[in-house]
Amino acid sequence: MFPDFSAVTTTQWAIILSSVAICFAFSAWTILDIWKRDFESVNEKVLWMQICIFVPILGSVAYLFVGRKRGNTRA
Repeated sequence: MFPDFSAVTTTQWAIILSSVAICFAFSAWTILDIWKRDFESVNEKVLWMQICIFVPILGSVAYLFVGRKRGNTRA
């Protein structure tokens, strides 16, 4: 698919690596937020955790808009 990686410039590598780092950080933040919150049931917490792990970006965005409102922060 990519026959020659030497065609990729330093700027392109920086953009690629920073994009990957941002996506990883966003997914890691949502997983930690799920871990810290209390949900109505343990199954709901496990489901959100699995969604964010197996479908990282889409699952994290879905959790941000839907799931985060359902969980309560621990006191």
